[in-house]
Amino acid sequence: MTFSDIFKSNFLENVTAVTVLDMVLTLVLAFGIGIFIFLIYKKTYKGVMYSSSFGVTLVALTMITSQVILAVTSNVVLSLGMVGALSIVRFRTAIKEPLDIAFLFWSIAAGIILAAGMIPLAVVGSVIIGVILLIFANKRPHKDPYIIVLSCADHQSETEAMKFLNEKVERCVVKSKSAQSGLVELNMEVRLKDSDTDFINALSAMDGVNSAVLVSYNGDYMG
Repeated sequence: MTFSDIFKSNFLENVTAVTVLDMVLTLVLAFGIGIFIFLIYKKTYKGVMYSSSFGVTLVALTMITSQVILAVTSNVVLSLGMVGALSIVRFRTAIKEPLDIAFLFWSIAAGIILAAGMIPLAVVGSVIIGVILLIFANKRPHKDPYIIVLSCADHQSETEAMKFLNEKVERCVVKSKSAQSGLVELNMEVRLKDSDTDFINALSAMDGVNSAVLVSYNGDYMG
């Protein structure tokens, strides 16, 4: 028997090392944990537009990762080929939310751990991570920030508007200011004293104020 025969024999034997029961159990658990990750993502999402496709991707990514790791652990030769194939893959989808990266790594890690046979670690670890994300991601600040876009005719009207605004809000910070002939525009971050927003009507009605816009700000509206 030559070295080539031994190599081929071992290759074929190792391919069948993973039983059908192991495959089914791993994929079912991966699907369950993927659904759990998807529900946590849906519960903690705070962006502007929710993407259901990203949630489905988390479920699929958990299952696909576990499937890949099962194949890799069953055969050394196959693992080398898998590494070579995956090394040419390039992902170009932009991740806008930093928390989305955590969910992607969570899905990949859960799939790897499940395929490695450490089921208690995958289940318990996912539950703990989910609880932590629910606690901290849903924790809201004491005072919600707002953005005011103020357009004034001149410097005098700007001064009067700022004086009025400082009396009505708890905190006011100028983020940007642009000035040209007959127009001064300011973008300001404010913290309201209460939930009353009627002051914006009085602000827009002041002499020299062209417009006043109040926007709830969570980091997604401004470029």
